[in-house]
Amino acid sequence: MKTLTPVVYVVDDDASMRKAIRNLLESVPLCVESYASPDAFLQSAHLDSPSCLVLDIRLPEGSGLDFHADLIRRGIHIPVVFITGYGDIPMSVRAMKAGAVEFLTKPFRDQELLDAIYRAIGLDRTSRQQQAELESTRARYASLTTREQQVMALVVAGMSNKQIASEMGIQQATVKFHRGQLIRKMGADSVPDLVRMAERLGIPRPKSRWSATNG
Repeated sequence: MKTLTPVVYVVDDDASMRKAIRNLLESVPLCVESYASPDAFLQSAHLDSPSCLVLDIRLPEGSGLDFHADLIRRGIHIPVVFITGYGDIPMSVRAMKAGAVEFLTKPFRDQELLDAIYRAIGLDRTSRQQQAELESTRARYASLTTREQQVMALVVAGMSNKQIASEMGIQQATVKFHRGQLIRKMGADSVPDLVRMAERLGIPRPKSRWSATNG
């Protein structure tokens, strides 16, 4: 799989601050794109690589905190590092509760900013990997036949082949065949692995006459 170059987005209406941050990040080196306003960021940023957003709290168009909330409403879950020259405790608490990676008050040390950015990029890379794995699992589940999906639901509910056969009114040999097929298609190494996949997919465990005996 191709490794994408991380991108740091900077939104700050202060041109000198944007330049200073760009110079710092490019010296590391990191890829950086800077914008004077949230609108410019929304119009130009692609967000197709692991990334983070360095966002000023106070902007001419409104609060960086409000913009962060707007991003979440839009379904844009990019890790955010807030920077401000007017920070206070209530503001920092609000930022962290909203999911910010860090809240830095100007003037901050270069290393403080770099540490926060590296942490944010790491979080985004992990999130993207988990999302890709979930989409892959969904695609594999969608490739199952209806009967295989039914058998999978009963397998992850802890039922034996004999119980599944009785529940579905089919032969044990047929259950065994479908079970082997679905495990192969799902790429599961074991039943516990299949259970974890089902949990990630949100597949509900079916109610059956065996539930009481299974605990």
